[in-house]
Amino acid sequence: MDVNAVGPVEPGEDTYDHESALPRRARSSPLRFRRTTLAATAAAIIGAAGIGFYLTRPEPPPPPPTPWPSQSVSVTYTGGMSQPRAGDRTFTFAVAFAQESGPPATVRRVGQPSAALSVSTSPLTPFEVKSGSPRKLIITMHIRECGEVPRNAGLPFLEVTLRNVRAIENQSYILGPEYANDLSAALMAACPRTPVS
Repeated sequence: MDVNAVGPVEPGEDTYDHESALPRRARSSPLRFRRTTLAATAAAIIGAAGIGFYLTRPEPPPPPPTPWPSQSVSVTYTGGMSQPRAGDRTFTFAVAFAQESGPPATVRRVGQPSAALSVSTSPLTPFEVKSGSPRKLIITMHIRECGEVPRNAGLPFLEVTLRNVRAIENQSYILGPEYANDLSAALMAACPRTPVS
């Protein structure tokens, strides 16, 4: 029986269907291929722009420099000047050290300019001053020679050596008129003038 039929062509024995062997993504339409390519290109452009922005972004400003110790530490006369009797060679008073800002500072030495006087402190130097924690210092003034003691202290000051991470400084602190008056009174009480006959 002779049959002529028209139907789908079947692959022969040694033939191979290349399209059906490809993965499904590879058989996708050209439109899908373009979309994928565009998405990948857009991602690459955005990534490159992000890296470019990161590399060219402005640097943040550097932190402000640490202040000099004399700019951050204040010294205040707090009173309590003892009144010596004639012939007494010592008297005491109190000052407060305060750290206004910046890193801690070390008070390395406290002195005064007159060769006729010397000072000792409690607590002993060196000691540290931190922000928010003022330190009270009791200063004992020692009179070495009454004849050389200044009678009018005028604008007396304390010499203080300070140190922080930036520098070591020798600073003179004027403690104000109340300190000047109290110091003059204490010196005159300890070393009264002998009347001249």
